[in-house]
Amino acid sequence: MKTIIIDDEPGSREYLEQALGEYCPHVRIMGMASNAEEGFELIHKHRPDLIFLDVEMPDESGFDLLRKFKEIYFEVIFVTGFDEYAVNAIKFNCLDYLLKPFSYSEVVNAVDKASRKLSEKSFRGKMSNLIDNLSQPKTNQQKIALPTQEGLTFVPIQNIIALQADGRCTLIHIMDGKPILSTKNLKEFEPILVAYDFVRIHRKSIINLDAIERYSRGEGGYVVMQNGITIEVSRRKKDE
Repeated sequence: MKTIIIDDEPGSREYLEQALGEYCPHVRIMGMASNAEEGFELIHKHRPDLIFLDVEMPDESGFDLLRKFKEIYFEVIFVTGFDEYAVNAIKFNCLDYLLKPFSYSEVVNAVDKASRKLSEKSFRGKMSNLIDNLSQPKTNQQKIALPTQEGLTFVPIQNIIALQADGRCTLIHIMDGKPILSTKNLKEFEPILVAYDFVRIHRKSIINLDAIERYSRGEGGYVVMQNGITIEVSRRKKDE
């Protein structure tokens, strides 16, 4: 597997080089770059299978680099130290990242995942959706990738009305559409959606606050959502 490392921090580049050399013998480093411009040239020269890409770099970010490609044919492992929004955007699309400081084992796990993803037909869709999301920072116009048994369904966050646990899966109610059964469990969605006015009102339910039609009081009460579904509110979540 051919790879390129693009990171403005020398220590980070050296650490990745050492980790890959010791624990990933099937990975061949074709070059390392300290900025987006150098990285762009290396990618065109070597056509790598995988790149390690720093999110925040001087002049141009890692996302600026990706926007230059009409077709992203390589797998990407993002490297970031602090950009919370970038991490959330990456999570939305089921893409992998390393949060600095990271360990050798995290590098190995990320490479293993990348090897599997390279064969997925859905990879291009994920990357395209990520770029779209980044052009609309922190708005509900962004799309989230919902893993299903058939593949991935991309849905604007604003179109999600509620999420309900269904065993190990999650039933996602969509505005003007049939519910989608995602293979992700409810717990995995909560940290991603909490910044977009979603709240857990029951151990089995998360709702979009903007999609509430009315609230009826009771021991905990219940909410009626814009699509007509009724969802119980747990007693301990009532005040919230």
